Amino acid sequence: MLGHVIFLGLFFAALMVIGASLMLSLVRAVRDFRARRTGAIAWQATFPDLPARERVCRHEFTGEFKHRTCDRAFDCRECQTHAALVAKRAPDAAPLPREADVLGLEFPLDRFYHRGHAWAHPEPDGMVTVGLDALGARLVAEPESIRLPGVGTHLETNGTAWHMRKRGADVRILSPVDGEVVATGSPDDAWYLKVKPDGGKLDDRHLLRGAEIRPWIMREMERLHAALAPTGQAVSMADGGVPVDNIAAAYPDADWDAVCAEIFLEA
Repeated sequence: MLGHVIFLGLFFAALMVIGASLMLSLVRAVRDFRARRTGAIAWQATFPDLPARERVCRHEFTGEFKHRTCDRAFDCRECQTHAALVAKRAPDAAPLPREADVLGLEFPLDRFYHRGHAWAHPEPDGMVTVGLDALGARLVAEPESIRLPGVGTHLETNGTAWHMRKRGADVRILSPVDGEVVATGSPDDAWYLKVKPDGGKLDDRHLLRGAEIRPWIMREMERLHAALAPTGQAVSMADGGVPVDNIAAAYPDADWDAVCAEIFLEA
C-alpha cells in the first residue's frame, strides 16, 4: 500500500513538473511572438510618418519611375507593381562585378541590402549572415553599446534586429530577414547575426541588389548631408573623396538622435 502511495505521489509530481514546463514554454513562445510582431507592426504604423524623401520606391533608383512613393513599407514581397516590373526586365547579359564602390564605400554584390542599412548574405549551409553596410558602419563606428537578440529569438522583416548606442542615441537596426537567430557576432567579426530563414531560404524580393545599390547610396548620402546641414558643414571626406571612418566624431555639434533617425528610418 505504501509503495502505491509513493508511486502515485511521484507520478503526479512528474506530471506537475511536465505541466509547468509546458506552460512556461507556451508563455515564452507567446511573449516571443508578441515581441517580434510588435516590432513589425510598429514599422507598419510609423512608415507613413516618415518624410516622403525616405519613402521613395526602389524603382526610382533604376529609372523605371521618375517619381514614386512606396506604399508597402518597403515590403516588395506584397507589391504587384514590383513583381510586374521585375518580370519585364531582360536577364543580365554580363556577370555583375564583385562589389560596388560608391564614394569609396564598398558594397559587395553577393549580398542583399535592406533600406535600413543592414545586409543579408545567404550561406551555402542555408543560413543567412546579417551585418551593417558600409555607410551604417561609419555612422555608428565605435558604438558605446550593442544589444543583440539571444540565440533562438525569432526575427521578422522590418522588425528590430538589434540595438546600438552611439553618442547617446539609441539606434534600431531593422531586420532584413524572417527567421531564427542561431549565432551572434560583433563589429570585429564584421557581422552581427546568423539566422535560419523561415522556409529554409532567404526571401530577397524586398531587398536591394546589383544596379540598385549605387543610386540608392548616392541618395542616402544626399539625405545624410541634409541631416547634418544644421552643423553648417558638408560631410567630411578623407583623401579620394571617401567619407571619414567615424562620421559622428567629425560632427560633435550634430543632433545624433536626429541623424540616426533619418538614416536608419525611425519615424
